[in-house]
Amino acid sequence: MREIDAHFLEHPYYCVERMTDYLNLDLGHRVNVKRIRRLYKLMGLQTVYRKPRTTIKDPESYKYPYLLKGLEIERPGQVWQTDITYIPMLRGLMYMNAIIDVYSRKILNWRISNSMDKQWCIELLEDTIAEHGAPEIHNSDQGSQYRSTQYIEVLKGHGIQISMDGKGRALDNIYIERFWKSIKYEKVFAIYNKLQKNTSSP
Repeated sequence: MREIDAHFLEHPYYCVERMTDYLNLDLGHRVNVKRIRRLYKLMGLQTVYRKPRTTIKDPESYKYPYLLKGLEIERPGQVWQTDITYIPMLRGLMYMNAIIDVYSRKILNWRISNSMDKQWCIELLEDTIAEHGAPEIHNSDQGSQYRSTQYIEVLKGHGIQISMDGKGRALDNIYIERFWKSIKYEKVFAIYNKLQKNTSSP
């Protein structure tokens, strides 16, 4: 999963078959398509490509639109973004949730968990507001944690405008997505590779 995660960050267009070829031919693993498909599902990976527009959503039913398009972000506390990523472990996954101030690019708060329950996200939000005050706009994806009644109530209770990415539009949340790439390559994978090197040394 670590190898898949690292390569997928650079090549989000790699389908299961192509990733299987990469792992077998380039890295020397002996894995089949069935196993990689299972790992893709476990890690929540989905190949990025244009798909047929078979479902058109009623605009009236889309409760929380994306508010950042064309918005001038001019000060700290104007816009926060939040997201969850996975950290591959020797066995299974851990999840990291973080909140970034878009103007300063500062990570205001973060937490690690072995599950993605909504209470974990709510506690992070509440603690961050208590420490930094409420932002004007809170942006997230359409994950079930962020759309839960309890999470929305916290935002509304502090008078925060709610912004959500369009479905399947990862670039709407690009500021925190960039942070995920940095922390994985510069910290998580770098430490992992160093430990692997020390372990294999005579």
